[in-house]
Amino acid sequence: MTVRTNFDMDVLRTFVTGTALGNFAKAAERLGRSPSAISLQLRKLEGQAGQALFEKQGRGLALTEAGEIMLHYAQRILDLNDEATARLQALEEMEGWVRIGVPQDFAETWLPNLLGRFARAHPKLRVEARVDRGSRLIERIETDRLDLALTWGGLRSRHDQVVARRSIVWISQAGFEHDGREPLPLVAFDPPCAFRTAALEALDENRIAWRHAFASPSLAGLWAATIAGLGVTARTVDGLPEPLAPLTPEDAGLPPLGEIDLVLHTSRSEPHAPVAQLCALIREALAARS
Repeated sequence: MTVRTNFDMDVLRTFVTGTALGNFAKAAERLGRSPSAISLQLRKLEGQAGQALFEKQGRGLALTEAGEIMLHYAQRILDLNDEATARLQALEEMEGWVRIGVPQDFAETWLPNLLGRFARAHPKLRVEARVDRGSRLIERIETDRLDLALTWGGLRSRHDQVVARRSIVWISQAGFEHDGREPLPLVAFDPPCAFRTAALEALDENRIAWRHAFASPSLAGLWAATIAGLGVTARTVDGLPEPLAPLTPEDAGLPPLGEIDLVLHTSRSEPHAPVAQLCALIREALAARS
């Protein structure tokens, strides 16, 4: 008779959180445990798996092939666990609509999966998502046509909170270098755009000439133009497609760009329960990716 292993849910959550943060010391702080307790949990997981999940890489640790497989299944197990927990906690069945606005950076990465899990946990709720530029999302928040929205930069509303900060980086094909003989070809949205503003302020401050080589209303258009070699763009690495890569400013002959806020807006100071729960899930997801 085969004896089946039952993985410990708390241990799996520690494993997934530490891997996402890239640092198990941060995971200990996030999860309210001591570093020694985290080490014991990881040893327990390797014992249950029967294989090494980590190997030394420089001064840090990297996942082994078994570790990569375990990470894939651990995330699926936790997602299903959290979905079941949310569903059982909502037996009174929250009803109505949740209307959310998001920037294009997240629309094709982790956010649709999160919204799908949220919707499955609350089958009587209807989730409506709008992907748009920040200024348009703020207009909808202020006129009560959205319940919550995420925006980049300094956009503010009546009820907002900075929930994350991201580094702005120059992005182009690998090996790009600006030699200064020609104006820098810039791929960017038309204004208003916080990333465009950050790029132009840095270039002007460093007296680097530039030209707007490509403009598009969609992020997909900016990525396509940059992949085609029409210029460089300024963005975060969220949703960065291959073969593009962030550039090291010194190597590329470009100035550093600093950081940008990610702001969560709600149409009410005290959102109703479904909106408040979705806000909490979004904050948790962003923290895990910081």
